[in-house]
Amino acid sequence: MAEPTLENWTAADRWLADVLIGPDPALDAAIAAQQAAGMPGIEVAPVSGKLLHLLVRISGARRVLEIGTLGGYSTIWLARALPDGGQVVTIEAEPAHAEVARSNLARAGLADRVDVRVGGALDVLPTLEGDGEPFDLVFIDADKESNTAYLDWAARLGRPGAVVVVDNIGREGEIVRDDSEDPMVQGTRAALAMLGSDPRFDATALQTVGIKGWDGVAIAVLAG
Repeated sequence: MAEPTLENWTAADRWLADVLIGPDPALDAAIAAQQAAGMPGIEVAPVSGKLLHLLVRISGARRVLEIGTLGGYSTIWLARALPDGGQVVTIEAEPAHAEVARSNLARAGLADRVDVRVGGALDVLPTLEGDGEPFDLVFIDADKESNTAYLDWAARLGRPGAVVVVDNIGREGEIVRDDSEDPMVQGTRAALAMLGSDPRFDATALQTVGIKGWDGVAIAVLAG
């Protein structure tokens, strides 16, 4: 039996990606461009990207909000799942990162489906009120300290029945520690508590292991 180690989790993740996803030049180029620009390698794992893609398709989403673009890797997964006329609005705080993302999206043939907004998410989100139809799916993958604020905006900007996904909720198991001094852990704990108590959400969360180590994702539906 394989030992439960990061090395073996990573090997299993890569095998699953090979079997279920296969090679993808546009996604590979996006990662290469991100690395060349010196950006952090914190994009979602391939199998997680495929999960986002499938959630868009399963939910029938036409309008998607992403909080935290980075180099556009997850944005590509989201945008590819949209039907004709669909749109992703993605928010990135760092202008240099946004430019890499725009290039990656253009290379993938998706520039017409994605609106990249540059600025702090808590500054950009208020500008989206009344700016088009409500969102059908919201993916939150930015600074964890602001997760509760992002969830509040997801509820305000999403339609009833919209899907809300919060990434990186495992925090290497530290989410069980109410005495943690890590602001990312505390932000994640607060977000999970909000998902469990706020009547606007019906949610669950899953621990995961793989390329990202001991991590996890929360998935919610907005009350209608």
